[in-house]
Amino acid sequence: MKFLRLFFPVFITLSSAISLAKSVQPSAADMLLFNGKIYTVDEKQSWVEAVAVKNGDIVFAGDLTDAKAWLGKNTKQQDLNGKMLLPGFIDSHAHPVMGGAYVRSLSLDSFSGPKRWYQQIAEYAKQNPEAKILFGYGFLASAFGPQGPNSAMLDKIVPDRAVYLMDEGFHGAWANSKAMTLLGVDKNTPDPDPEFSYYKRDKSGKPTGYLLEATATDGIEKLDIININTVALGTADVINIMNSYGITAVFDAGASDVESLQMKVLQKVEQQGDMTIRMVASHMIGHADKAKGAIDIVAKKRKTSKHDMYHINTLKIMNDGTIEGKTAGMFEDYQGEPGNKGVTVFSQAQMNTLIAEASVENIDVHIHALGERAITETLNAIELVRKDSSQDNSTSRYAICHIQVMTDNDVKRFATLDVIAQSTPLWASYDEFGKEFVSDDQFNRYFRFNSLKQAGVKMSFGSDFPATGAGSLGMSPIFNMEIGHNRQTPEQKNAPIQPGKHERLDIATLIKGYTIDGAYQIHMDKQIGSIEVGKKADFVILDKNLFDVDRYDIHKVKVVETILGGQVIYSNK
Repeated sequence: MKFLRLFFPVFITLSSAISLAKSVQPSAADMLLFNGKIYTVDEKQSWVEAVAVKNGDIVFAGDLTDAKAWLGKNTKQQDLNGKMLLPGFIDSHAHPVMGGAYVRSLSLDSFSGPKRWYQQIAEYAKQNPEAKILFGYGFLASAFGPQGPNSAMLDKIVPDRAVYLMDEGFHGAWANSKAMTLLGVDKNTPDPDPEFSYYKRDKSGKPTGYLLEATATDGIEKLDIININTVALGTADVINIMNSYGITAVFDAGASDVESLQMKVLQKVEQQGDMTIRMVASHMIGHADKAKGAIDIVAKKRKTSKHDMYHINTLKIMNDGTIEGKTAGMFEDYQGEPGNKGVTVFSQAQMNTLIAEASVENIDVHIHALGERAITETLNAIELVRKDSSQDNSTSRYAICHIQVMTDNDVKRFATLDVIAQSTPLWASYDEFGKEFVSDDQFNRYFRFNSLKQAGVKMSFGSDFPATGAGSLGMSPIFNMEIGHNRQTPEQKNAPIQPGKHERLDIATLIKGYTIDGAYQIHMDKQIGSIEVGKKADFVILDKNLFDVDRYDIHKVKVVETILGGQVIYSNK
C-alpha cells in the first residue's frame, strides 16, 4: 500500500471558483464534493480530488482544476474537510424483509454464552409483560454442546408464557414447553426430514425443544408471530439501520418464512417513502420438492416486480445447513457422530438441472453452500453449464454464499468457473464452540478469503442479517472489515486468530467486496459500485481513511453521511 502514502488531497476552498464558471452553464453540476480522500474503487484512477453530481448521476471524477468547469451558481459545494469518500456500501447477502420480522424482537448477544442469554431473556420478559409470545434470535446452538439447548432451560426463566428463539444462523429454534404445546409437538409428531429438518429428541423420543431447519421456520408461521404491517415497519427499520452504516444497496437472499408477504411488503415500504436503498431480491427454495417450477416462479417475479428501487430476479438455493447443526454437507464425519457427514438438500442431478434451467432463462443464481461437499457439488453443476457450448450466451451469474469450509481444489475452481465467492467477514473470528464439531484439517480451512483473492476470485461480502451473530451491529461493513482483516474478535488484540492467519484479507479487497464486486454479484456493476462517470451518485463519507487507521481501530471509524442518487439519506454531522 506504499502508493497510498503518496496521495495528498488538495486543501483549498472553491468559494472564488464560481466566478470562473459561466453564469449560464447547462452542464453545471448539482453538487461538487472536494477536499477529501476520495477512493473510487476504479482501477483506472483509484484516487481523485473531486466528484461532480447531476440529476443523481456522477458526471465528473478527477482533478480539482478540471472540476471547476462543473460549477454553477446553484451548485452545492461540499467540502469534505479531509474525510474519506467511497462508493456506497453494498450488502451482498442479507434478509431485510425477513429481518423486518425480527428487528424489534429480542436480539441475543451471540458473542457471549448461555449465562448472558438467560439474563437477556429474563430482562426482555420483564420489559414486555403484555407479550403472549416472547420472540427473539441470536443464540449459538454449539454453546450448549452436541444436544443443543432444551425447553427446561427456558422454563426456569419463563414458565407461564411461550418463548420461541431462532439461532444466530436462523437454521434452528429454541422453544420452551409452552411454545411446544402451542405448536402441538410431542413424542408422536413426525420429523419432516429425519436427516435435515427434525426435532431434537431425548432417549425416550420426546422432543427436547431444539428444532432444526424447516421445523424451526415453520414454527414462526404456526405461532402467528408476524404479519404484513409488522414486517413492513420492521423492514423500514432495517433499511434505516443499513443507511446509517453507509449501505446504499442490498441483495435480499430470501424472505424465507415471510416469502408470501415479500412483494406486498416491498410495495408497502416504497409507498411509505422508506425504500431508501437499492434492493435486488430473490425467490428462495430450500426443499427438494420445491425445485419443480422454481425457475418459472423467478421468471414471473422478475417480470412483475420491476421497480426503480427493487427487483426480484434471482433464484436462491439453500443446499445445506450449518456446522453447529451438523447439517452442512461435508466429506468427513462430524466429530462424535460416526456416519454423519451432514446433508445436501438437493441431489447432484437436481442441482445440475436447476443451474442449467436458470442459465437458459438468464437468471442469476445464489446458492447457500457452507460445507465442503455442498460447495463441490454446486461447483460441479456450474461446471456442466460452463462446458455446455449451447449456454455460451447466457448472462447468468453464479454466487456461492457462506463458503465456510472449502477444499484446495475448489478454491481454484471458483476462479476458473467465474463463480462469485460470497461470505460474511464477521464469521471469520475464532470459532471456539464450532471447533469441536470438525476435524483439525477442516478447522484450518475455514473462510479462505485470502486464498480466494490470490486465485483471482471475485468476492462479495454481506451481513446475512438477521443471522449476523452480532445483532444490528453485524450489518456494519466497517465492523465486518475489521474482523475480515484480523480474523479476531473485535477490540481484542490478544484474541485467538482464526486459522489460518495467512487468510487475513487486506483492506482494499474488503472494500472491493463491499462495493464493485458486490455490484457485480447483483448484476448492477454498470450502475453502482465505483465512483465513475455515468454511475449512480451513491456514496458513503467516513470520518477517517480506512487505509490509515490501526487494524484494531477500524471498527471505530464512523459514517458521517450516506448519499443515494445524490440525495442525503443519513447524516451524523
